[in-house]
Amino acid sequence: MIAAFFSAFTLAAPAPGLEKWGFSGKATYFEVGLGSCGQTNVNSDYIVALSPSTYAGGSRCGKQVKITDKATGTHAVATVRDTCPGCSAGDLDMSPSLFSHFENLDKGTFQVEWEFL
Repeated sequence: MIAAFFSAFTLAAPAPGLEKWGFSGKATYFEVGLGSCGQTNVNSDYIVALSPSTYAGGSRCGKQVKITDKATGTHAVATVRDTCPGCSAGDLDMSPSLFSHFENLDKGTFQVEWEFL
């Protein structure tokens, strides 16, 4: 019985490749200001807003994330400063300057992989 209990946990291990990248989703951008983390930011800051579930009630405020554009491999580091009510888990809403580091603002969205540092 104990072996069956522990074997259930072995089956729940992350799939290969998920150890490196904790999240994958859609990147968008927004005009920043006073964020949910209580700090006022400007559009030139490299910041992100997380989905409500990933934001975890503010416990991720101030954490840094490493973001990679899935299509180009371009990467950057940003700081969590806000929540994105319309985002799904894995999505990132970025400051305009951060989004522009990866893509032209006219593109509107692109796919990212990212992880907490």
